[in-house]
Amino acid sequence: MKKRIFAANWKMHLGPGGARRFLDAFLQEYRPSSDREVWFFPSAVALEAVVERVRDHSGLKAGVQNVYWESKGAFTGELSVPMAREAGAVAALVGHSERRHVFGETDEDTARKAKALIAAGLTPLLCVGEKIEEREAGKTLSVVERQLGALDDLGCDALAGLTVAYEPVWAIGTGRTATPSDAAEVHAAIRAWFGGRGVPAAEVRVLYGGSVNVDNVGALVSEPEIDGVLVGGASLDPATWLRIAQAGGD
Repeated sequence: MKKRIFAANWKMHLGPGGARRFLDAFLQEYRPSSDREVWFFPSAVALEAVVERVRDHSGLKAGVQNVYWESKGAFTGELSVPMAREAGAVAALVGHSERRHVFGETDEDTARKAKALIAAGLTPLLCVGEKIEEREAGKTLSVVERQLGALDDLGCDALAGLTVAYEPVWAIGTGRTATPSDAAEVHAAIRAWFGGRGVPAAEVRVLYGGSVNVDNVGALVSEPEIDGVLVGGASLDPATWLRIAQAGGD
């Protein structure tokens, strides 16, 4: 059974101590469910603290927010995939809109990172999505397909190792959210892109991200095309995150 993913992107919040306190509070109330996984993407300095807390809990995983594609070298400030794996990460965000639009990362950069992660046996959580002017110009699908197209030279098996998050840039941190049906339309197009490259569409996990909160998460995950959520600000409070991570459960 394909499990839903509830992923928390803590961005530049919560150091090691804050991460431990968060997870101590979260784990007091969290009850694992066989239909889902809960992923945490803390800051790099808090990764080991998160790994330590989730290690013995079924369905909880830790990842990193960013990696560099070279395995080692004179790249001050960067985090290599082998380092992330050694510290306990099993996944990494790739192509988040803040990396693209604040730090200037290109589609080619995201492809290099995804390939390095796949080669090391880690899961890339590839973020794709359009800006408001692109949406208003009717270019949503062409933008998403361009971002995916950077991975065109990957084989079917490698593509099958990806998880994708559709995050419309205009909805991230703004309080605006794509409607569940709007998101489902883009998710279906993403699956079709993978299907056209030999990856069974039903096996591709596609998450939604963009101002997800306790009030809208239930409607989002009830859409058959939406396999979970990637959450920013609403994942920073353990009680709120608990409600989101258990949404739509039995």
